[in-house]
Amino acid sequence: MLCPSPHPDNLRYANSGGPRSRTRTQRVQQTLLGSSDGPIRCPRHLCLALDFGRKDPVVTAYRLLKTLRLPEPEFLRLTFAPVPSSMVCQANPDLQPLDVATADPIEVLRQAFLLGLCTVVRFDPGRPVLWTQASLTRRLELFDVSEFYA
Repeated sequence: MLCPSPHPDNLRYANSGGPRSRTRTQRVQQTLLGSSDGPIRCPRHLCLALDFGRKDPVVTAYRLLKTLRLPEPEFLRLTFAPVPSSMVCQANPDLQPLDVATADPIEVLRQAFLLGLCTVVRFDPGRPVLWTQASLTRRLELFDVSEFYA
C-alpha cells in the first residue's frame, strides 16, 4: 500500500503488512547449477582457481603479462578470443587450484583473465578486466544458464 509522504519532496513509502507477518524460512537442499540433463539445464562450463602461494597475486599476474609483452590485462581479450558468454558463478573453496609457480604461464594468464571478468556471482565478458587480490584468489565454478528458463 502506498502512502503519501508528509515530506515536501513527496516521497512514497510501501508497506506489505506487519513487520514480520509474512516472514518465512525455507532451507534450500538442491540446486539446478551443474545439471546437464532434463528440461532445465545449467551445466558447469569452467572451474577457475589459482594458488599464488605467498606471492602477491596482482604483482605476479602483471609480471606474467609482461612475459607476453602486453601492457595491460585488457589485451588478453585478443589472446584468448573468443571470450565465453555471460555465466553464473558459484564460489567453491574445495576446488583444486592451479599452482602458479609450476603451471604453464599461458594457462595462469588465461585463468587470471577470466577471473578478472568475474564478480562473486557473475561472469560478465562485457566488463573490464579487473585484477585485484580478491578477484585473482577466488575459486569459482562457472555455469552456463543460457538454456535456463523458469
